[in-house]
Amino acid sequence: MNTDAFSHLNLLLRGPDIAIIQINRPQFLNTLSRVTLCELSLALTELSDHFQLRKVIVTGTQGVFSVGADLNEVAQLDAASAIEFSRLGQSVFAQLRQSKAMTIAAIDGHCLGGGLDLALSCSVRLASPRSTFQHPGARRGIITGWGGTALLPRLVGRASALRLFLTAERIDAREALRIGLIDEINDDVIPRAEGMSMRLSR
Repeated sequence: MNTDAFSHLNLLLRGPDIAIIQINRPQFLNTLSRVTLCELSLALTELSDHFQLRKVIVTGTQGVFSVGADLNEVAQLDAASAIEFSRLGQSVFAQLRQSKAMTIAAIDGHCLGGGLDLALSCSVRLASPRSTFQHPGARRGIITGWGGTALLPRLVGRASALRLFLTAERIDAREALRIGLIDEINDDVIPRAEGMSMRLSR
């Protein structure tokens, strides 16, 4: 497997059974463009085809997990391409949910919008103390099309999900842990994810 074939991701293999997928667009706050989503899909497919993985860890870079969809791309969409973009994100995140491996979102920093939908699609979510979480769509007159409206209520309950969606409130890691959005706060999320027991997987 050519781990240098990605321009928006870093793919790191930790022995035969752990892979780290790192979104690597720090200059764009790790936004999820079409290319980023397609590379994420390719990475998940190739890992599934060629490795007997126990864990796939998804993370970001330089204090940002992901701030969600690339709004520069979103602004250029018409009705047809918007549906296509929405379905692309849904398909990629479904790959994560259907993975036979334990999937862990190792969150250090901002996890917003579609980036939060990405984290919700993982089996487990770990966050550093400086992490923040938000669905900002209400402030922009848009709503996520990547599954968050279904995934968030299942995880945190209807009341907390409505609060986050309708107010676009940004919450910190402690509040995210309190409502059940994340599973644990840890200063070193990637080493913790690498050592996490399979028993914590849903």
